Amino acid sequence: MSELPVYLDYQSTTPIDPRVAEVISESYEKFFGNPHGRQHYYSRIAAEAIEDAREKIAYLIGAFPNRIVFTSGATESCNLALRGIVQNSNGKRKRIISVATEHSAVLENLNAIERLEFEVKFVKVDRDGIIDLEHLNNLINENTLIVSVMAVNNEIGVVQPINKIADMCHSKGALFHTDATQAPGRIIIDVEVWNADLLTISAHKLYGPKGIGILYVSEDSLLAPIFYGGGQERGLRSGTLPTPLICGFGEAAAIVSEEGRKDAKRMNELSKKLWIGLESLAPDIVKFGSLTHRAPGSLNFGFPGIPGDRLVAMVENEIAISTGSSCASESNSISHVLSALGLPRSSISTAIRVSLGRFTTESEINKALLAFKTILAK
Repeated sequence: MSELPVYLDYQSTTPIDPRVAEVISESYEKFFGNPHGRQHYYSRIAAEAIEDAREKIAYLIGAFPNRIVFTSGATESCNLALRGIVQNSNGKRKRIISVATEHSAVLENLNAIERLEFEVKFVKVDRDGIIDLEHLNNLINENTLIVSVMAVNNEIGVVQPINKIADMCHSKGALFHTDATQAPGRIIIDVEVWNADLLTISAHKLYGPKGIGILYVSEDSLLAPIFYGGGQERGLRSGTLPTPLICGFGEAAAIVSEEGRKDAKRMNELSKKLWIGLESLAPDIVKFGSLTHRAPGSLNFGFPGIPGDRLVAMVENEIAISTGSSCASESNSISHVLSALGLPRSSISTAIRVSLGRFTTESEINKALLAFKTILAK
């Protein structure tokens, strides 16, 4: 391989920003003290570094810092949000509502919660992946405990009307959780505007390190911890916090706060260029998910008659793309997201996900288009 392939799988994970990597490296040297001791200088400066990062992350999502709980990532955050609410419920509300297009971090949780004699319902989505608000309104009743809907879908990039969903939930006394892992740097997050009770984010989707995430917990959300220990993070998430990872997360959040709008605009422009180029190469190309209610930098499409996994393999020396969720790819199963859209299996099998990010360039888009052109010619 003469040169590295172009990376176009940002929805799977993002490359770490060099500025973030530098902060993490310095943090390992400076903040090695246990941040929970506070009995000496090294513990105190580590604790102060964590609180500084917490403020930066809170600012990114329009929250108060004391509502931020650090976790190991979005999967743990979704577990804490859903299981924490269930374990702390008084048993009067036994219905939980979500969407069939959710990430497995939510869906697998619901499978387990259902075995605890909770009722799980799923909202319909249209062919573009947008949830049916009327159906949701009919599902939410006085027995509903919590509704969980992803803000930006991890496969098709569709953006849901989060604030409308939250208002429906609250009008009937239900809580609202949103997995916003794909949102930072693509759309603006504001927990007050969204009216979210619980919100999940993972650092590695916003050019930060893997292994660290947060759960935003509103004052009205009373959670029980899902595991126990030293009582860190207000008793909700025990364990010694990884100071360098948190510092990196804070720096990544600060950069998104400063540069996110610019990044999103550029990703949107490059996405349009890529889509126009693809349509010119293959007029029969099929897009999956709404092109209007979509986060910048996200495309999911298929070329009729060409299996998506085959195409991904054929272009791997030129561009790094995927057929869908990295989590789902472990099982080699057909996309549950596209299945929920009511698409035929023959169409779903052609799907590939191409996602752009902060470091994507116009020349890389041109290289991707050339790679697709070469493959289609064969």
